[in-house]
Amino acid sequence: MTGAAEPPLPLFVYGTLRPGERYHRRFLAGRTRSERPALLTGALLYDGPGYPYAIPGDGTITGTLIGLDPAVHPELLSALDELEEYVGPGHPRNLYDRLVREALVDGRPVRSWVYLAAPRLARELLAGGTPIPGGDWLTRQARPAPPLRPTP
Repeated sequence: MTGAAEPPLPLFVYGTLRPGERYHRRFLAGRTRSERPALLTGALLYDGPGYPYAIPGDGTITGTLIGLDPAVHPELLSALDELEEYVGPGHPRNLYDRLVREALVDGRPVRSWVYLAAPRLARELLAGGTPIPGGDWLTRQARPAPPLRPTP
């Protein structure tokens, strides 16, 4: 949930909101001021059902730092909160938490918003999720199809 008092920070994206991906076209195309390659340290990436999850951890995630157009920043952040199933800080129904983290752009830290898996989901991912080696969702290996079972 967004409010006028929230800072108009850029957004670090690492999955379907990255340039060329389906939600970038739907939510961000034509509404950004800048799109720069970036890294998020102190985080791990896990495969999800058609999109990734980031959790705190000892790794680095590759993504894009999106500078949002200030004219649409509050409205757009609200729409992204809905997409990411973020209800508010610490809310038990959150799928993701929207947090302020430092992303690295050309080696320099930049305060930004990032959606990380909420704590309950992060615990489940650590216990049995599928990590994405290298932390880049766009270059992940396609999952092999499950073997076909003969029908009786």
